[in-house]
Amino acid sequence: MAHWYRRVLFLAIPLILSNLTQPLLSTVDTILSGHLPGAAALGGVAVSGIFFNAVFWSFGFLRMGTTGLVAQAYGAHNHTALRLHFLRGLLTAFTIGAIVLTLRGPLIALAIDLLGASPEVRQNALLYCHIRIWSAPAALANYVILGSLLGRQRARAALALQAAINGVNVVVALWLVMRLHWGVAGIATATLTAEWTGLLLGLALTRPFASVGAAPLRWRELLDGPSLRHLFALNRDILLRTVSLVAAFAWFTRTGARAGDATLAANALLLNLQSIASYALDGFANATEALVGEAVGARRLADYRAVLRSSTVMAFAVAAAIALVYLGLGAHLVALFTNQEAVRQLALRYLPWAVLLPVVSVWGYQLDGIFIGATRARDLRDSMLLSLAVFLALAVVLQKYFGNHGLWCAFCCFLLMRGLTLGLRLPRIGRESFGPSLNPKSA
Repeated sequence: MAHWYRRVLFLAIPLILSNLTQPLLSTVDTILSGHLPGAAALGGVAVSGIFFNAVFWSFGFLRMGTTGLVAQAYGAHNHTALRLHFLRGLLTAFTIGAIVLTLRGPLIALAIDLLGASPEVRQNALLYCHIRIWSAPAALANYVILGSLLGRQRARAALALQAAINGVNVVVALWLVMRLHWGVAGIATATLTAEWTGLLLGLALTRPFASVGAAPLRWRELLDGPSLRHLFALNRDILLRTVSLVAAFAWFTRTGARAGDATLAANALLLNLQSIASYALDGFANATEALVGEAVGARRLADYRAVLRSSTVMAFAVAAAIALVYLGLGAHLVALFTNQEAVRQLALRYLPWAVLLPVVSVWGYQLDGIFIGATRARDLRDSMLLSLAVFLALAVVLQKYFGNHGLWCAFCCFLLMRGLTLGLRLPRIGRESFGPSLNPKSA
């Protein structure tokens, strides 16, 4: 068992570092906009972030589906299937990206209207969205590239790619905002630049193994009907799962916006703390995706069980450590994120919820990794739909009587439901993903 703890840890550490570069984008955006005059800039960037989460997270199946399929092909040593899964994902990403750009005007207008905000926040949000939207094809293709790297357990390459993307974002954002005084437009332009830079680097990283051990590409194989139907069915279920997750965050943001710009900004600040925690915890979930996918592809039940035990123990330990950090340093982090006194006071009032969230949410993240690695997308979909229904019902009732505290309570219950509903379905994977012809040897 010690072997598996080491293997999970050595895979998870670079993935944690890679994932922690992700919230650096939103953290830098939050800090820069939080120090612009008034709360409207921070609120505008927060609302815009929800829009891009809705657009990009909705197509998160490009990363998750690619990871599961590539990991299983990797475990089965099927290099041809691995290559085709990767190329089909890229083709899908570029197609969706082109559609998003074509529909960008109505999409942005509808999203900003639905989220609701003051005229000042709306103006900043529209400016940010109309600039960053041009990163859509690159951002979606980067999901596929990251998924293929995770599926092949190329954690260091994934770390290098994410570090490069976010490094470019930070440098360009600081230059445009602090030196050229572009404000919100500079924040959006920096993210746009970083995504396209990441695509070029990612294609360079994946080019070698995209052709290893495979015959020349044949379009007939790439566009194979049964394979495409399997991919679309997997992607459809993950899409519905992700749309439900985005809907929960959108409802949370919209409800906070109705309470005023300061509450909207405070909630966005605390959600940023949760984003940092979630990306750290996703390092273990991502490691679990790759190792579970490999075990399923190789049909090794003992390895599958060992991955579950070792990765879950370590993920919970990290979640507890993050909660303790937020408990001790939360006030200092709030002060770092904004110098707006009204926003600071509200953020400190609701800080205990941010302290609680890591230990509440870790189970959902970890089980997501297991189900993605096993390509059990239908279970993910059903679990998220049920969790969303519970969240919406609780949010309406609790927010009415307890205000923003009630909204945060409902959000915690939503995260708990994710873990509970998937946990009840977990025994099915062992029964259904491993048939009677098992390989008892460990990797």
